[in-house]
Amino acid sequence: MAELVDLPFDDHAHATSDIQLSKASLSPAKPTTRRIFTVTELTSEVRELLETTYGEIWIDGELSNYRRWRTGHVYFTLKDAGAQLKGVMFRSAVRHLRFTPDDGMRVIVRGRLSVYEPKGEYQVVCEHIEPHGVGALQLAFEQLKRRLELEGLFDPSSKQSLPTLPRKIGIVTSMDGAALRDIIHILGRRYPNVHLVIRPAHVQGEGAGNDIAQALNQIAELSGVDVIIVGRGGGSIEDLWAFNEEVVARAIVASTVPIISAVGHETDFTIADFAADLRAPTPSAAAELVVTRKDEFRAQIDRMRERLRNGASMRIHSKQARVRSLEQRPGLAAWPTRLALTGRRAVDLSYGLSRTTRRFVGRVQRRYHELRLRLEGRDLRRTVGAITTRLTLSKGRLTREITRHLSERRESLVALAGRLENLSPLGVLGRGYAVCWNSDRSGIVSDASLVEKGDAVHVTLHRGELGCKVITMKRPSASTEIRTSKE
Repeated sequence: MAELVDLPFDDHAHATSDIQLSKASLSPAKPTTRRIFTVTELTSEVRELLETTYGEIWIDGELSNYRRWRTGHVYFTLKDAGAQLKGVMFRSAVRHLRFTPDDGMRVIVRGRLSVYEPKGEYQVVCEHIEPHGVGALQLAFEQLKRRLELEGLFDPSSKQSLPTLPRKIGIVTSMDGAALRDIIHILGRRYPNVHLVIRPAHVQGEGAGNDIAQALNQIAELSGVDVIIVGRGGGSIEDLWAFNEEVVARAIVASTVPIISAVGHETDFTIADFAADLRAPTPSAAAELVVTRKDEFRAQIDRMRERLRNGASMRIHSKQARVRSLEQRPGLAAWPTRLALTGRRAVDLSYGLSRTTRRFVGRVQRRYHELRLRLEGRDLRRTVGAITTRLTLSKGRLTREITRHLSERRESLVALAGRLENLSPLGVLGRGYAVCWNSDRSGIVSDASLVEKGDAVHVTLHRGELGCKVITMKRPSASTEIRTSKE
């Protein structure tokens, strides 16, 4: 009876444990071994189990917390009404996305289950994302179209008009496609002497969008290009996807040359069609739109010339009839005669005015020549040259006079110096003579009677001086030497 009753968890656990204990008591004891896992070991085994058990899987869910980091990797959460799952998409797979995922979008992802060991979280490593219920390329097309339209790239007011009769036409397409052959054939038939500039470009596959944009920029920079045709033949949305890339749309809008988009068939629409100045259903239609048939253009010119000739003829006849009716009026009967006389009077006045003008101009010219001659006589260029010559001559004469005067003064100075040297006492001393001074140097002793025995005297020689004392002396009357003693 107790087996039919739901027991609380704890009671059930106790009951279970009691039953197990009772069974254990009845059975013989068996030795048991336990394995102790580390957290890393257990997490690693769980990761291997998930990766080997599930492999590649598809998961349907709603995106939330969609974030793209600076590394280029994308992190998000997949959820439904009952659970959620972490997800990551690495940079190498993100670059292949054709649309922009956003929170709240229901998607289907393809990837592999794994465990992020540092946090112990299991997650799906996503390799592909596609929107649920609609193709990824179609969703990417709608997203890009909406964003560029909000920026104003499709504004009709910014479209350029095509030239009436272009002389140089640029073509951006594949060299191997039928589109180029159709364009050349139609242009050659409708306008044989047109100048074509062809820039080959990849129109399908990886990097085709960048190649098309670069080709448009290069042709737009060429001198004389009047219009550009860009396009290719028909195909699937994947084949035409290069013309749905943003870089192509911005290159078309930035071009200063009008551009015709001719991509695919009449039912195919691309982003390039909305950005171009004119959309053509097919490449052949683009060739027909860009030029008018030459004979049609000539016929239109002939019709306009005929209308202009008829209009001018009718206007001339009307004016002639008006003149004849005016001539027949009484008040204008002598009008031609008066007009002739007035014309003659005008001729006479014109001749007199011309003669007076020539005389006046002659006087002015003569006066001008006179003033010009006077002005040339006072031309600073000539005056400065003459003054410069005079100054140069004067400078030469002044230099010679100064040199001669300095030479004469130098010779006179040398002569005076020689005379002064001869009269100098120092010169006499150099020849062996001496000068005797009294004791206080106040006078020269030139007479022996001026000193007494024992007086001190000073004797100046050519080099140096002697202090002497008078020992013997002799008066001037007798020729006696004066002996002195050195102090």
